[in-house]
Amino acid sequence: MGGQGSVLRWLPAATVLGASLLLVAVPTPASAATGLFHYSYTTVEGYEASGFLRNPPNETCVNLPGISQENPEPGHSPQNRTDAWGTVYTDTGCEGASFRLRPHTGGASERLKVRSVVFD
Repeated sequence: MGGQGSVLRWLPAATVLGASLLLVAVPTPASAATGLFHYSYTTVEGYEASGFLRNPPNETCVNLPGISQENPEPGHSPQNRTDAWGTVYTDTGCEGASFRLRPHTGGASERLKVRSVVFD
């Protein structure tokens, strides 16, 4: 009986220890939107091109590649296929006029000109 009683006394402590180890082992979610953000633009040389961001970071302004200040033509036709809301901006540095794109299906026509985006 003495052996069984000592095992029962340690059972609650083992349960708490096991639960706390499980919490440590569960990975925390990554700080990135999962999916693809796509846009179109005209290169400095005058060619039509497509750009995309795969799993872009959350809460970080991203200047869209290919349409920096050196390119006089902004991007257009953004398509948000990530799992986070995306806000596109007309200027670099997430400045200027903005437009929100819903997760998975958000998109706009070529009339919407963009240079940067942030996801939340």
